[in-house]
Amino acid sequence: MHEEPEVAVLRLGHRPGRDERITTHVGLTARALGADRAILAGQASSRADTVEDITDRFGGPFETETVESWRPVVRDWDGNVVHLTMYGLEVQNVEDEIRGTLQADRDPLLVVVGAEKVPFEVYEWADWNVAVTNQPHSEIASLAVFLDRLFEGRELDREWEDAQKTVIPQAIGKRVEEPDE
Repeated sequence: MHEEPEVAVLRLGHRPGRDERITTHVGLTARALGADRAILAGQASSRADTVEDITDRFGGPFETETVESWRPVVRDWDGNVVHLTMYGLEVQNVEDEIRGTLQADRDPLLVVVGAEKVPFEVYEWADWNVAVTNQPHSEIASLAVFLDRLFEGRELDREWEDAQKTVIPQAIGKRVEEPDE
């Protein structure tokens, strides 16, 4: 999407029977709002096919990666790590610092989105623990707000490559076009 350093979103945790849609929506939100890839760890990897299917139909580039364990991903990340948590520093107070570090270092950014209780080591390994409000709410909402602030709205004008379907904006109704073959 951008000439900026890579932004990857790690879905940390997945509660089977409860988080299928949530995990899928974390991946779809990452894709739609400017991340380059989603990393689905452990049982969350069961949702990779759905995210890949949307990418195939509505365009990319966007990658979906599955891993058995999240720990090596976070611990060995060669760049900066943002952990989205309601206990963190307010996004409006750290977004400029995060964006500035990303631009200066050109290192990839890993955005960690939890499900169940997040192990304390994630808080320790993160370069920033960031809150989109310090109130309980959806991890999908946190990811969406964070990515929009990180990219300053530029992700909303993204061009999608190799799309099989294109949504045509309408004031009323729905319109989806498929390329002529």
